[in-house]
Amino acid sequence: MPDTASPLRPIPILVYHQISEAPPKPAPFRSLCVAPASFARQMALLKLLGYQGLSMSGLLPYLRGEKTGKVVGITFDDGYQNNLTHALPVLQRHGFSSTCYAVSKLLGKTNVWDKDIGVAQVPLMNADELRLWVAGGQEVGSHTQNHARLLQIDAAAALAEMTGDKAALEGLLATPIRHFCYPFGEYGPEHVVMARQAGFQTVTTTHRGRSSAMNKLMELPRVPVVRSTSLPVFWLKIATAYEDRDRG
Repeated sequence: MPDTASPLRPIPILVYHQISEAPPKPAPFRSLCVAPASFARQMALLKLLGYQGLSMSGLLPYLRGEKTGKVVGITFDDGYQNNLTHALPVLQRHGFSSTCYAVSKLLGKTNVWDKDIGVAQVPLMNADELRLWVAGGQEVGSHTQNHARLLQIDAAAALAEMTGDKAALEGLLATPIRHFCYPFGEYGPEHVVMARQAGFQTVTTTHRGRSSAMNKLMELPRVPVVRSTSLPVFWLKIATAYEDRDRG
């Protein structure tokens, strides 16, 4: 099967981080906090418009061109506890699935990779909460063991971050971990090879755009949803070429 997405319909893969109220100004990266009410409205709009929200496993047949339909991928980076408390009930209400990319050595801790730049520290899901996420019909993907900057470590360490995280999460959840996300969106050609070597079926990036026939499964672009994303702009992001122009 060719390592490309279906040319029949552009597929948006949404990327969220926190589903929570934003910290007060001037906190850095507060844009990555989407209010629970906003998230609920966005998911309701998807349902109203006839979209099916899917995890990366659910989306894979569409990305391969094996199935067609009105689908949207839903992903969450880092594994924040507020994904479980605020996003899961909404996803379940609409019959949607999603993929949350977790950092195995930081389960139950906080987003320490952001601490030095002043980002507010908030809880990440612990092992039991991650199991609740899966029991709730959602999927877990890999985000390295330590939220590593792959371009700043050697090849052996980078591969260990991928394979170690995959193995740890599989042991914890007793389910295959098939999907990966590059932390910070940083990677090189060698990491694409490593991801395939580690056994991942898809890898998502921070390149902006909807998926198309030009996208390899190990370098999938996504559609960012942030605090300021209004409902009309949300529609533009999923249903038009609004994000495709920014693909990089």
